[in-house]
Amino acid sequence: MQFFDLELNGPNVIAESERQGNARNLLWPWAGANVSLLALSYGSFFLGFGISFKQATWAAIIGTVLSFLVVGFSSLAGKKSNVPTMILSRAVFGVKGNIVPGALSYLIFVGWETVLVSLATLATGTVLGRLGHVNHTVSLIIGFAIAVVLTVFGGVLGFSTIMKIQKWLTLITVIMTAVYIALTIGNVDWSAVSSIKDGTSQGFIGALIFGITGIGLGWVNSAADYSRYLPRSVSSKSVVGWTVVGASVVPIILVIYGSALAGSSKELSDAIAMDPIGALTTLLPTWYLIPFALVAILGLTGGAILDLYSSGLTLVSIGLPVKRHIAASIDAFIMLLGTIYIVWFADNFFIPFQGFLITLGVPVAVWSAIFVADVIMRKKPYVESDLFDSQGRYGAWNKTTLGIMLFGSVIGWGFVTNSFASWLSWQGFFLGAIGGKEGAWAYANVGVIFALAIGFFGHVLLSRKTIAAQESF
Repeated sequence: MQFFDLELNGPNVIAESERQGNARNLLWPWAGANVSLLALSYGSFFLGFGISFKQATWAAIIGTVLSFLVVGFSSLAGKKSNVPTMILSRAVFGVKGNIVPGALSYLIFVGWETVLVSLATLATGTVLGRLGHVNHTVSLIIGFAIAVVLTVFGGVLGFSTIMKIQKWLTLITVIMTAVYIALTIGNVDWSAVSSIKDGTSQGFIGALIFGITGIGLGWVNSAADYSRYLPRSVSSKSVVGWTVVGASVVPIILVIYGSALAGSSKELSDAIAMDPIGALTTLLPTWYLIPFALVAILGLTGGAILDLYSSGLTLVSIGLPVKRHIAASIDAFIMLLGTIYIVWFADNFFIPFQGFLITLGVPVAVWSAIFVADVIMRKKPYVESDLFDSQGRYGAWNKTTLGIMLFGSVIGWGFVTNSFASWLSWQGFFLGAIGGKEGAWAYANVGVIFALAIGFFGHVLLSRKTIAAQESF
């Protein structure tokens, strides 16, 4: 396949002749999607839970690695049965029943596309504003146009283009981010950072859960989209390993460094809540502002490209009768509208962002745990033909797994606090059992952990016989 070839594959099984490469190939899409300056801003968000730099460091390491281990295990399904993630999910929820997690996944993809392109737009506006001579609105439009063009170009053209783009995005972004660190490390006040006192266990758990939902968990529903082109003979350990390494190493470093910067300056920490990427420019010399804008846009669009690609696949998988690239184009239009709202109408970035993560993070956690449990329990590959036949072994509706997902979501929402918008205040209805909405556990969002546990163990306990029957055909 050439660089500018339009990928014609969609939800179909990848032909044997197209399955090539090795597990190392997974390094580039996952690294390119997660080598983003947004991770620096996450350092401030972590400290916002009232924890110390040391606690933020451990929360970043544990949360990132654990969340991408889930992504790695989910990638195995693509290698074993060469179709997209949300087609494989039909084996778990039924060919028709999968529309429930499919619709949820679609919302997540479109949400993240919008968030990432919005950040790139805001960052460009701030950078060009510091340079002067450019109207702020014009600056925003320039950033918006660049981010949208790059995202749509990769997301619509498809797999071959993405694999090539992500490699170069990763290399360029890593080098230029290293320069940013070299230029700003003098702003770190290690005495101020080390003097931040340890927070409570609840605060640490809250930061850990924020890391899990905000860094890795949202990628589980696209994991097999990139491993499905690998030969089935590729080592499973290598698939998991390269996914985790590619996706985790740089974000961990950036979150830790971002925590050090935010812990050194309350002014910077407060500014990050309004403009997570643009606020970082206040530490830079003028001559590096244009390169900074470039690295911000490239890093953020790396993730947006993967989201747009997978959202197109997901939209087709839940029944929209169009080609993948048409579906991706529809998603791009929705992304444009969402970005316009966040950039030109929303008063604060972090408030709607965290509300979005918490609300969708709960059912995503349930689905992710169910899907990983399913991958682990199955001894044989999924039977691709039956994934497209509601009369096949996987059936039309799996009421058991849909029930687990509903139960886990209700319990999860009952144990999270979501006061980021009036229409989300209904969540936390079970927090009275552990101190109430103003208690010590109120902002730890332990509902995500409950959701993960219910999804994983519920599927293991209730679906073992069903899976055995499916594999005995």
